[in-house]
Amino acid sequence: MSEGTGQSTMSESSKNSVELATRTPLPQSTSTLYLTHTRDGDSSSVTDSEEERRSSESSIPTWASSQLPPMDGGFGAWSFLAGAFMVETIVWGFPTSYGTFLDAYLDDPRFKAQKNATSLLALVGPVASGIMYCGSPVINPIVARHPRYRRPLIWLGTCLCFLSLFSASYAKTVAQLVALQGVMYALGGSMIYAPTICYMSQWFSVRRGLANGVMFAGTSLGGIVLPLVFPPLLSRFGIATTLRIFAGGILALLIPLLPFIKGRIPDALSSPIHGPQPRNRKEWYKERAFQFLLATNTLQAFGYFVPLVWLPTFASALNLNASRSSLTLALLNAASVIGRLSMGIISDRFDPWAIAFGTLLLTSFAAFVLWGVLSHTFAGLVVFGIVYGAFSGGWSTLWTGFLRPIAKDDPNYSTTLFGWLLLTRGLGNILSTPISTALEKHVAGNNNSTLDLGFHVAGGRFEKMIVYTGTCFAAAATVVIIGWVVEKKKRLSTTSTEL
Repeated sequence: MSEGTGQSTMSESSKNSVELATRTPLPQSTSTLYLTHTRDGDSSSVTDSEEERRSSESSIPTWASSQLPPMDGGFGAWSFLAGAFMVETIVWGFPTSYGTFLDAYLDDPRFKAQKNATSLLALVGPVASGIMYCGSPVINPIVARHPRYRRPLIWLGTCLCFLSLFSASYAKTVAQLVALQGVMYALGGSMIYAPTICYMSQWFSVRRGLANGVMFAGTSLGGIVLPLVFPPLLSRFGIATTLRIFAGGILALLIPLLPFIKGRIPDALSSPIHGPQPRNRKEWYKERAFQFLLATNTLQAFGYFVPLVWLPTFASALNLNASRSSLTLALLNAASVIGRLSMGIISDRFDPWAIAFGTLLLTSFAAFVLWGVLSHTFAGLVVFGIVYGAFSGGWSTLWTGFLRPIAKDDPNYSTTLFGWLLLTRGLGNILSTPISTALEKHVAGNNNSTLDLGFHVAGGRFEKMIVYTGTCFAAAATVVIIGWVVEKKKRLSTTSTEL
């Protein structure tokens, strides 16, 4: 900009606008502050709200908007999404596939002979995923408020994941496995995952649903691939070597991608002020829409994980061989990939309340009819797995559609709300297994003499848990329809007031 005297003026058309990014943009440039400088360089007119002007009075680093990579496309956005997909696949895929290690541990005399081995070893996978879920309300606001910690946390988390599995390969006791493969792995995974979620809102706005669908599909892909990879390795090399191989694989797969897991706005530019001041984190309980969403998410989570845990056991009760039993779960996860991608796309275009009601209702139907009635044959069980995976697996990709009108252009608030959704989902992940175990009917042998319904498999062993699963989804659909009606009335009331 050329120099001018303090007395000179310039026309409105000749003013130059300098964009100061005072907060991470959700929709492009709607969360930025514009200062219009005159030639004397001493005065400026603020074209954003007075409230945002006051919040930016501190020394804020500046950069031109033209220097920022584009949102919703371009090399930066797509390379970030590829890296986020791999983070999801590895971080969440490993706990999802823990069942293959559980079988190996229970066959190992070193661990099987220890006190409470069966119950404690079964906790390793749920502990890992549960801590990552339930720790989100703590770590997500931290990384949202302190941008300078995000990149170091990602690298530290990668090292912790490697060290947890490498150290677990030398474990001698069950307690050491729980601490290393469960707790330590979860801490590392949380350090990788939380900053990745925080960066997502910088790179994607219009296509956020699609981006979340791609990222969350990584969990399902991990659930497909890793259970096929681990058994041959465990059979050939044993537990210790397999853990070391996968620990090395984490470094080999993640380190080349971590340079792409970064923000659209460089963290260093906002670190002196520790990021934008978020809205009050306690505001979430005042949001009526979020209350209904949280209740729905909790009910969905308490039902969602039951078939994922019990489907292979159900298949074994049908006297299916190991390969067919594994195929049922693999097809469920494959259908989840498709469901997450498709729901991510449509959530960018249609009302998430309508999508949620339809998918929850269809999932309840799948549980009661396809699992409870038709799954007394292998074909029926396969159909159930595909339908269930397609409709239930995409639930988490709808979160963005629900949060967009609540958080608006405040990505920090969105990250905080996301943490509460992960927390309630984690509660379902942890508690649904003991609940379903308590509902399991203990019968002597697999009595399939009068097998004409899925409810009757193994003498009715799974009947109560099937009813429980279907009821959870039906209850979730009921809450959604109530929330949808309340939101419709709120919108109509707001519109009439404005008129």
